[in-house]
Amino acid sequence: MDFGKIMRYFDKAVGFIWNIAKLSSINLPLQVKNKKMPKNTNENYRQNLKIPKSILFTAKVIQYLSPKQAEKFAAKLFQTPIKYATPKREEHMELKATKELLEVPGIHKSIQTFRYGNGQRKALLVHGWSGRGTQLVKIADALLEQGYTTYSFDGPAHGKSSGKTTNMVEFVKCILEMESKYGPFEVAVGHSLGSMALLSSVKEGLDVKKMTLIGSGDRIEDIIYDFTDKLGLNRSIGHNLKKSFDKKFQTDINSYSASISAESVHIPVLLIHDKKDFDSPMQASQKLNGILKESKLILTQGLGHRKILGDADVIKQILQFFKTNSN
Repeated sequence: MDFGKIMRYFDKAVGFIWNIAKLSSINLPLQVKNKKMPKNTNENYRQNLKIPKSILFTAKVIQYLSPKQAEKFAAKLFQTPIKYATPKREEHMELKATKELLEVPGIHKSIQTFRYGNGQRKALLVHGWSGRGTQLVKIADALLEQGYTTYSFDGPAHGKSSGKTTNMVEFVKCILEMESKYGPFEVAVGHSLGSMALLSSVKEGLDVKKMTLIGSGDRIEDIIYDFTDKLGLNRSIGHNLKKSFDKKFQTDINSYSASISAESVHIPVLLIHDKKDFDSPMQASQKLNGILKESKLILTQGLGHRKILGDADVIKQILQFFKTNSN
């Protein structure tokens, strides 16, 4: 029996299943469990997302055939954001903003940037996973009224930026390149992954006077485990996936965790988190509040992970924080 030939057939079989998974996922993004949501609801307000059954089935089949291939499959999904169409409420920002493609050294990708307004002070806005540079539009509009010009960008593999996959490391490099090109920024606002990336960026030299972080996550390792658990994969695959990222970036990927980065942050930070955030538990912001040197934590009720971005009371708190000292 030709063992090498058997293995080649085996690899082809796994590859075939993987290709089916990629094809099936093109029109099957993460879907909403609550099917009674109004038709005009856009993805900014979706809560409690789930992974399509086709992807769950594929992940389990690949894991059964080859744990190593299952690890690669999970890595690909983990780094592939979903591109949503721009909702109508963001269109005016996209139309009025000055747009420019910015090459980011070191990642071989270009990002779509947005300069919105003509104020004297500069604010940097950073969206979260599967978001867009216009996603924080309500916050941007409010900042414009206070004399700011806002700068934002579509993260790599998001919106109109190049690439099909991305990660936290690339987001940090984008933020630092934004500062180099358009800064310095007086204040910054981040959402979800964008909050984590801002903390890491400050640790690596981003110079801002104040930050507001909304719905931040925390430990990279926990996020990886949560993802592989939701795929129905063995915990060992999550462990190996984390090790592969360590090797790829030549560092412990946990060094990008929010709580670790927070130890090096000495500026005032406003933390905002909803108690019913099912995408990023409020415990992450509670932990950050205990680590940051100068911080204030505001917990909301019933706004979830995305609706919080457009809440009038939340925006009022952000503006007040930027006007005065925290605490």
